[in-house]
Amino acid sequence: MFYDQSQFDIRCEWGERGVSLLAPASDVVVIVDVLSFSTCVEVATANGAVVFPYRWNDSSSASFTESIGAVLAGRRGAPGQFSLSPTSLTTITAGTKLVLPSPNGATLSFASGQTPTLCGCLRNCRAIAAHASRIGRRIAVIPAGERWDGGSLRPAVEDWIGAGAIIKFLTGSRSPESEAAVAAFKAAASRLLGHLRTCASGIELIERGFDADVVMAADLNVNKTVPVLKNGAYANEG
Repeated sequence: MFYDQSQFDIRCEWGERGVSLLAPASDVVVIVDVLSFSTCVEVATANGAVVFPYRWNDSSSASFTESIGAVLAGRRGAPGQFSLSPTSLTTITAGTKLVLPSPNGATLSFASGQTPTLCGCLRNCRAIAAHASRIGRRIAVIPAGERWDGGSLRPAVEDWIGAGAIIKFLTGSRSPESEAAVAAFKAAASRLLGHLRTCASGIELIERGFDADVVMAADLNVNKTVPVLKNGAYANEG
């Protein structure tokens, strides 16, 4: 199919539809949701936690959490609770099983089917690229994007930049979509924090009081964490 970019080693496409199209023709998929799913997964797994992505933040999440003996991430900003806030996860301890509801990152994680799936962000972009390259040469990097009120995909510049940061470290032929993501990263590289603070998603988080999350998400190549999805959960294999 001409949408799957299969004539190139390195592919890049947006959202759930992008995963479903690219994953079957790829050796490995990398999910990129910088603000904040991917950054949360990186921070938690770097501390030795195991993260179970969950698509829905409703009563079913509590039932699932209880069934596996895990801890459920709560509302962002709730005192003393883990949440979809990277700063809330800095104190998570090794061995903790965390259920992390996320309509974007979790949904994309499970859309890859049987294709090996990694979770990447700015903080671990070099390590993710190296690990993906060891799995195979056909690599699909998926910027998650956000959702408009009606549920349609809203391309998010922070995920485009994050995808480009990973692709920059990959070798092989690049699709034009992949080249465009690298160009976006290179254009933003000298002031990553400024870009993340002034993009739509960053402004929203800052106005809600989560500037520290944006700062943490903008850190480039600070860890060698490689969250790998196996048996429904991400664990560090870096």
